[in-house]
This record gives sequence, structure tokens and C-alpha cells, in this order.
Amino acid sequence: AHYMMGLALLQRHDFAHGLKELDKALDLGRGANPKSYMVEEIWQALAKAKYMEWEYASSQRSWRLQCLKEACEKALEIQNAVDTSQSEITELTSNSHKEQLETLQQVFSKAAEDDTPTEVPDYLCCKLTLDIFRDPVITPSGVTYERAVLLDHLKKVGNFDPVTREPLEQHKLVPNLAIKEAVQAYLKEHGWAYKMD
Repeated sequence: AHYMMGLALLQRHDFAHGLKELDKALDLGRGANPKSYMVEEIWQALAKAKYMEWEYASSQRSWRLQCLKEACEKALEIQNAVDTSQSEITELTSNSHKEQLETLQQVFSKAAEDDTPTEVPDYLCCKLTLDIFRDPVITPSGVTYERAVLLDHLKKVGNFDPVTREPLEQHKLVPNLAIKEAVQAYLKEHGWAYKMD
């Protein structure tokens, strides 16, 4: 019900409430059956909605930054014209203006970094899927995996850790809350990472 409500709200472009409903559906789905096809479907809908939300906010930020950059460049040009009219044009004045423009460019490049897609850090990605974690669990050997993928491995391949090859039973898996929080913090700052290939 939360999933359907979330989808309906997203269709009405009510992202805030739609995302809350999808988050609740995902939590309930993971609690009932972490390997369920619905959990994956909910995650995909949630990721798509969060990416769309980020994309809209990013375009707004980009537009505002561009307007501010143009205003700053214009102000520097005016200041440079005033400075050169009041004194002789010297190499020092010219270099100072160039340095100010370069500094301005660096400031605005830095401001746009969070909205520029890069690689997701390895520690936030599952060693098996190489995708960003959704529901990370840690094994007794200390390796963190995506829960659904590891449960699938245990069922189809055998009861052992895929990396360390040590014996592993499903009841020994523990949610990795630290990584989960790190992923949530990263996604909050880098919404582009929600994009699915």
C-alpha cells in the first residue's frame, strides 16, 4: 500500500510525500523478506524518484550559480575598468585582474563539485555487485555485502563467504549500520549516485 501510494504521489510530482511512502515501503519490505522481488522494485522506484529530485534541484543550483558567476565577472570587469581609468594600465593591474578571474573560476568550480558525477567510493559499494549499498550486512570475517545478493549466493552456491571462503550461515549476518549511514550521507550530498544504469 505504501509503495502504491508513493508511486501515485510521484505521478502528481509530490516528491517529498512520495519519497516518504517509498522509504516506508522499503523498510517494511526488507523486514518481511529482504530477497523479495518487491524490495528490488521499490528500491528502483525510490532511486529513480530521488535521482529525478536531485536532477531538478541540481539544475536550479546550476542556473543560480551561473547567474551569480556572470554577475561577479561583470563586477570584476567594471572594477578593472575603474582601476585602469584612474591610473596607468600596468602589467601588475592586468595580472591582478587575471588572478581575480582565475580565483572566481576556482570558487565556482568548487561550488559545482557535489553536482558533478564521479566514481562512488569503493567502501560504499558491494564487493559482488560493485553497486552502491542498499541494505549492507557484515559477515563474521568482517566483509560487507549487499544482503539480497549474499543471501542469493548462500542459497545457490553454498554456505561460505564469497571472498574469504570461510563457512557462513545466514543467521550470522549482521546489518552494517555504519556503512548504511555512510551511504545515506553520501547519497544526500551526491544525488547523482542514485542513477541506475
